[in-house]
Amino acid sequence: QGTAHPRRFGLACHLGMWLDRPCVGCAKSWLVGDYDPPGPAAGDATPLTVDGEVVGAAVRAAAGAKPVFVSPGHRIDLDSALAVVRRTLSGYRHP
Repeated sequence: QGTAHPRRFGLACHLGMWLDRPCVGCAKSWLVGDYDPPGPAAGDATPLTVDGEVVGAAVRAAAGAKPVFVSPGHRIDLDSALAVVRRTLSGYRHP
């Protein structure tokens, strides 16, 4: 995870800072926040919020699959992180 982490600084943030590269957090496990289930189609997303602040998104990676949780890590914003994940969808749950 990136910012969607209990300490708001997950592995994607650490790795991105260490490598000084943009880094995206994408996980099967939901760690923090609230979200509504995304729509049924691959690529559908809903915000993941903590205390009213958007920290990531729940994204349907494949039709009918459980969502994955995307959050920005280092040197990337949420919209760009979602675009990266959507471009890597392969018909399976894991981008």
